[in-house]
Amino acid sequence: MKKEIKTLGINIVIQKKNNQDYLSLTDIAKFKNSKHSDDVIKNWLRNRFTIELLGFWEKIYNPSFNSVEFDGFRNEAGLNSFVLTPKRWIEKTNAIGIVSTAGRYGGTFAHKDIAFEFASWISIEFKLYMIKEFQRLKESESNQHNLQWSVQRVISKINYHIHTDAIKENLIPISLSKEQAKVIYANEADLLNVALFGMTAQDWKIQNPLFEGNIRDQATLEQLVVLSNMESINSLLIQQNFTSEERILQLNQVAISQMKSLLTVNGVKFLGEV
Repeated sequence: MKKEIKTLGINIVIQKKNNQDYLSLTDIAKFKNSKHSDDVIKNWLRNRFTIELLGFWEKIYNPSFNSVEFDGFRNEAGLNSFVLTPKRWIEKTNAIGIVSTAGRYGGTFAHKDIAFEFASWISIEFKLYMIKEFQRLKESESNQHNLQWSVQRVISKINYHIHTDAIKENLIPISLSKEQAKVIYANEADLLNVALFGMTAQDWKIQNPLFEGNIRDQATLEQLVVLSNMESINSLLIQQNFTSEERILQLNQVAISQMKSLLTVNGVKFLGEV
């Protein structure tokens, strides 16, 4: 679903990429020149400060960033002969902070960190108003999402206590220290993570360095419903002395079956509308 904010008469489209907000530089540039927004972006990219900003951002968040090509651009930046387009920057450096898309809603988009800096180059006043409108959008989204998410998070936390009690009674040998117990809890948590998400919490964090929180904080409403059910089922399986290998296979089938059911009906949405 396309989202946008309006700043000083300019409509700015926002896209999601890897669960991150990317704002249209093409739209922002219209504040400076409504007919030649692409030229505005190219002029911004010629600036040495811009190249350094983009490069340092990529070094922080993009392990596949081509630093050699970045150094070459940085050395050329500011020269009269230097010209750089978003497409060339992306192709040469494997950049992820800026994306270029075609089609009806296409154009040049940038991660919000970069988009705000571009807006600052356009106009400090415009940037401040844009941040204000962006924050208003995020607050609205948060209010709508939190009601649905919090209901299932509470259910999940309640079931977690049941789950950990079963682990303590059935898996933890006598006289273990608290630190050793935590390791067992962590292993059981990852057993559920692998059964539902296909990866451990650590693997997810490595693959998603830009995301805040953990794998469960980023879960969908449907996934949280299934997770709470899986915790209860796992507690029963533990009490029945099933091995971890047996349990993960059964829990994986539960996850597949329940996710298929939830994604084909709208009943789960009702919880967030109460």
